[in-house]
Amino acid sequence: MIDIDRLIIGFDKGLRTLFAPAQSVRPVPGEAVPARPLEDRERTLAASLMRVNHTGEICAQALYEGQALTARDSAAKSALERAAQEETEHLAWTERRIEELGGRKSVLNPLFYTTSFAIGVATGLLGDRWNLGFLAETERQVVEHLSGHLEKLPAGDEKSRAILEQMREDEARHATSARNHGGGELPEPVKRAMRFASGLMTRTAFWL
Repeated sequence: MIDIDRLIIGFDKGLRTLFAPAQSVRPVPGEAVPARPLEDRERTLAASLMRVNHTGEICAQALYEGQALTARDSAAKSALERAAQEETEHLAWTERRIEELGGRKSVLNPLFYTTSFAIGVATGLLGDRWNLGFLAETERQVVEHLSGHLEKLPAGDEKSRAILEQMREDEARHATSARNHGGGELPEPVKRAMRFASGLMTRTAFWL
């Protein structure tokens, strides 16, 4: 059964995730790296890539809040909440970098958040083994996604590169933690469906 108090807290977090500036406890990766001038096309590409990653963090926040809401085991819930905390930092880093590049956030973020939250709640209801397994597979696919973006970034954009490299390291650790807490291996059709949904979000957020 869903705790109404936690649902209200989750709704409040959702509003803050979407409409309030995110905060980071850790320093922003690459903060000390001198900014190199980028050509207009390079700046546009970097801003679009960072917008996609920002939207990914919006989805991660919603997903993990939904999963934590319906998680049964305290260890599983803690693992999800720790992951969500670092995703908040990623949100702050990507938001700041988008502003520095003169870009904008996706106008579809509220839709992505609502959809991801619903998926998280449904996943949590399946039980902690699948809940954590979903977390592990999500993070594994995010690591792949970030590796692809690191290859696409303009060579001179070292600030964005530092952010994505730290995010990739954090996501890999989240996946390992979820496995260590008992996350199960998801069926291959589920993994393919997750990859399809992620690709749809990525292509949409790149332009919108």
